[in-house]
Amino acid sequence: MRMVFAQTLTELARTDKDICLVTPDMGYSILDCFEKEFPDRFFNVGIAEQNAVSVAAGLALSGKKPYVYSIIPFVTMRCFEQIRVDVAYMNTNVKLVGVGAGFEYGSAGYTHQGVEDFSVMRCLPNMIVCGAGDNREMEEILKQSTQIKTPMYMRIGRHNKGIFNHNEKITVGKASVLEEGEDIALIGVSNMMPDVVDYAKKLKAQGRKPYVISMHTVKPIDKELILSLIDKGVEINTFEEHTIIGGLGSAVAEVIAESGKGVKFKRYGVPDTFSHYVGNQYYIKEQFGLNFDK
Repeated sequence: MRMVFAQTLTELARTDKDICLVTPDMGYSILDCFEKEFPDRFFNVGIAEQNAVSVAAGLALSGKKPYVYSIIPFVTMRCFEQIRVDVAYMNTNVKLVGVGAGFEYGSAGYTHQGVEDFSVMRCLPNMIVCGAGDNREMEEILKQSTQIKTPMYMRIGRHNKGIFNHNEKITVGKASVLEEGEDIALIGVSNMMPDVVDYAKKLKAQGRKPYVISMHTVKPIDKELILSLIDKGVEINTFEEHTIIGGLGSAVAEVIAESGKGVKFKRYGVPDTFSHYVGNQYYIKEQFGLNFDK
C-alpha cells in the first residue's frame, strides 16, 4: 500500500504542479520515484517532525498542496501542537500520511506502533480522517484528497493489501458496502478489513447474513449508513487495529447513542491498555484477540 501511495502521488503530480512531498527523513526506496521525478518538490527536512508540519503549512499558505509522510506515531503525535495550530486551527491544505497501521511495526516496540492515531486526529476540528482498507481505496482517497482544500489525515498500511469487491464508487465520507447482509453488520477500517472478511465467512457458516462494510472515512463518519442499519434493527460490530477509545468504535457508538434507538453493538479493537508486546503484527494482534482467520 505504501508503493500505491508513492506511485499514485507521483502520477498526480505530473498534472498538478502544486503537489509536493515533505518527509522527516522517512520513506527511502518508497518515495524515490517522487524525488527522482520532482526533486524541486521533494523536501526532506531531517528528523524534525514539528518542522516538517510547519514547513508544510507554509507551503500550503503559498498555494501548494503538501503531503507529509512518516510513521504514524511520528506524524501524528510527535508534532501534535504544530498540527493543532498550524494545520487544523489555521485550516491549511496539508495532508498528513501515516504509515505502519496498528502493529505493522510491532517488532520495533510500542514507540512505533500506531494505535492511537484515529483518536488523536478525530478530536481536531477541520480534520478529515481516513484509513484505506485496500489498495483501491488508498488510490481513490488519494486522488480525491488533491481536490479537498482542508486538512486531512490518511492512515496507510505498510504492506500491500488485496483488492476487495467494491460494488460502488469509493467516496471520502461515505462507507463502502462490500457485501449486503441482513442481521449483522461488520464495519471495519484500515488493515482490519481482511479480518472482517474472514469473520464474515465464519458467520455465514453459522447461517448468519452479515453486511461487510469498509468505513474508510472515520471522520466525517457515514451517519446515513449507520442510521439505516439502526432503523433495520441490525446488530453492529466494529473492527479496528487501534484503541477502542476514540476510534472507529467510538465514532459508531456516538451515532447509535444519539439516534435514540437501541441495537446490539460490539467493538473489536485494542483494549484501553498499553501494548508491552514486541513481535510481528500477527503475534501482537493475537495477544489482543484480533485474529479472525482461525
